[in-house]
Amino acid sequence: MSGPDFATLFRMAGVTGWLHVRDVDTGREAGLGADVPVPLASVYKLPLLVEFCRQADAGRLDPTTPTTVTPEQRVAGPTGLSAMLDEVTMSLRDLAYLMMTVSDNTAADVLLDRVGMDDVNTMLDAFGLTGTRVLQSGRAMYEAMELDTGHGWPYLDSEDISRMRVLDPARTNRSTPREMTRLLAMIWRDEAASPASCAWMRAVLKMQVWPHRLASGFPYDDVEVGGKTGSLPTLRNEVGLVEYPDGGRYAVAVFTRSFGTAVIQPRADAVIGTVARMAVDHLRR
Repeated sequence: MSGPDFATLFRMAGVTGWLHVRDVDTGREAGLGADVPVPLASVYKLPLLVEFCRQADAGRLDPTTPTTVTPEQRVAGPTGLSAMLDEVTMSLRDLAYLMMTVSDNTAADVLLDRVGMDDVNTMLDAFGLTGTRVLQSGRAMYEAMELDTGHGWPYLDSEDISRMRVLDPARTNRSTPREMTRLLAMIWRDEAASPASCAWMRAVLKMQVWPHRLASGFPYDDVEVGGKTGSLPTLRNEVGLVEYPDGGRYAVAVFTRSFGTAVIQPRADAVIGTVARMAVDHLRR
């Protein structure tokens, strides 16, 4: 039996796409370009979350530690602390919650400073995820875009976008679809950190507020979806886990780059859920 024509679905949505879906329990898989290096955008926050939990497990940090974030520490972004004006104090654990559920760039940078970029990459090496690298903070990504183009948001000009290092996986945070589903499977099998930490990560991923990408392909009350999106000019990504009531568990990673430069592209968002659903259905047959 032949599999779905993912390439055509991506093309009809106005994007180039890369995909990998993994049955967490059987190892069966489906995909397109599963080993192609891709820019992570905010999906880099997932390996950062894992290393945060591992350091908490090891006693290297206390996740309940109160942490004050000043206005000077704020990083550009439309959500969470990035959009606030005043000094805020909260626990490291709550910063991690904001980083994942609303993709708060400021919360992520505060955690990255505390956890350490080198430690995140050392963890990835230990897991055998050598194609995945965290090389830039959120602030560094925004500064690189401004430097490469000579101006700040918005970035709608194709020449500006062609100069952006953050869209080149060789020069920014990167992974492959297959490595991302492997990391997700490790979280769902309690292998990425302690069982308690993995359970907390699963709960936080299921609290993500964005329903328009991966979750749009599974609009059922009895199917649970947890995920992390990532967006940059022309990039729309999401990685996550889909759980069925019969116990089926499927790790999904979808990365796309649009042909056009418009910020609002509903078809490009929706195709992430469409191809994920088709791939999961293919495995469930």
